[in-house]
Amino acid sequence: MASTFVMYVTICLVFGFLSSPIAQAGDPDIITDFVIPANATLDGSSFTFTGTRNLYATEPPPTFTVTKIGMKEFPALNGQSVSMAVLDYPAGSVNPPHTHPRSAELLFVIEGSLDVGFIDTTNMLFTQTLQPGDLFIFPKGLVHFQYNKNTTELATAISAFGSANAGTVSVPMSVFTTGIDDAILAESFKTDVATIQKIKAGLAPNPKA
Repeated sequence: MASTFVMYVTICLVFGFLSSPIAQAGDPDIITDFVIPANATLDGSSFTFTGTRNLYATEPPPTFTVTKIGMKEFPALNGQSVSMAVLDYPAGSVNPPHTHPRSAELLFVIEGSLDVGFIDTTNMLFTQTLQPGDLFIFPKGLVHFQYNKNTTELATAISAFGSANAGTVSVPMSVFTTGIDDAILAESFKTDVATIQKIKAGLAPNPKA
């Protein structure tokens, strides 16, 4: 599993670099070869990320989990217009509708299968069922999702982005957990305040988690 994982990460890194100009990332151009944080030791370790080395040393996570490899986690990505993420989908889990405002996303399935889709600006839905080895592109800024409908098997995928900081805007969280008035949401979704409050309660963090 480890060697296969490394191979897939390498492939996706290549795709990430290749997709960067295609996606027309919004990252500003830099006027140096690279950007390294102040006071950092400049050697090979400055350009190395080891945060995924023991990613699967334990059991897979019980809920949908994203391991981000962006500029925050790996400062050497600053100015390079590329980042990645490892996504784990336990049986029956979903990555809810969301957007990445600063980049397209190239998803590569390495284990299991995923139902994926995105909605364009005309409200047309594009969906596909992906198998291991398949890739799918989510255009920049469009709402999209992934779902592991298998009730017994997990799925794993790697995403490449044409930005060092692609950003993520979760549709459910941004709409229902940011303080928008219940009456506004009820009118917008053509329902009642009680239903809106029930949705909000379902999205609230679990204090026992």
